[in-house]
Amino acid sequence: MKIVSFLPAATKMIYDMGLQEYLYGVTFECPKEAADMPKVVRCILEGKNYSSIEIDKIFSASKAQGKSLYWVDDELLERISPDIVFTQDICEVCNIDTVCTETAVMKLTKQPKLVPLSPNNLQDVFECAITIARAIGKEEIALNYLASLQKQTDDILDKLRANKAPLKRVMLMEWIEPIYNCGHWIPFQIAAAGGVDMLSNLAGDSIVTQWDKVLKYNPQVLVIAPCGFDITRSMEEMSLLTSKSGWNDLEAVKNNQVYLADFDMFTQPSIGTLVDGITSLSCMFHPEIFKADERISAKFLNYSKIEVFK
Repeated sequence: MKIVSFLPAATKMIYDMGLQEYLYGVTFECPKEAADMPKVVRCILEGKNYSSIEIDKIFSASKAQGKSLYWVDDELLERISPDIVFTQDICEVCNIDTVCTETAVMKLTKQPKLVPLSPNNLQDVFECAITIARAIGKEEIALNYLASLQKQTDDILDKLRANKAPLKRVMLMEWIEPIYNCGHWIPFQIAAAGGVDMLSNLAGDSIVTQWDKVLKYNPQVLVIAPCGFDITRSMEEMSLLTSKSGWNDLEAVKNNQVYLADFDMFTQPSIGTLVDGITSLSCMFHPEIFKADERISAKFLNYSKIEVFK
């Protein structure tokens, strides 16, 4: 059986479950485990270093014109001749969608089975792992994989309850300029870590959120994790926020509770990385209760300690 993944999160879960022997092609932005895999999906922004504002303008213009920023290497896909292609219908900005995938697949001599993965909440992402493994005929592997991850989140919840930890008023930003709130499964992650984000869009798309709304909400904890950005990349954009009127008045800023975090723990919906996100958030929200190990501590940074990078 030959599988091609048009979705980085699917690729990550395939590797996490040890099913990579079936994988023959991935996208340009699939995780490091797949670095040597043939790249079937490409993007016109690949290798470019645009700012948040520029990226937003490019994607907005592309959407308005009905164009896609992604393209498929048709010749490579034909040579692979996959039996299954995993794709998605959640975000046409982040990844190639099912419509574009169907267009490419129609040209193939052998028609593969298209398996769309379109989670809206955290439970949906758990079920995506089962969908992937079931398509390969290895459903039991997914069930064992998910059981260990469920135990991690259950342990966090048990510890929050045992310590009677209060809910923290949180905002997680999915983009800096313009500011986007968080959506889909991320509010569920926040809740699982002991917080609540009243600016979020539960199980729905993230949307542009005006700065005055952020000021009025006045989060106790502010997490900045722009889609596609790691900590270092996000730091390059922080002046767009810190220069805003009222920044220093935010409770999160006053109490040194502003964090930068790697995007893959939130906007790459692999259940393993999302559980890492819950673990990281619990350490941000309740550092008196939770301590990050070396691996997790490398995934987020308290902005007040920015001088360590200078």
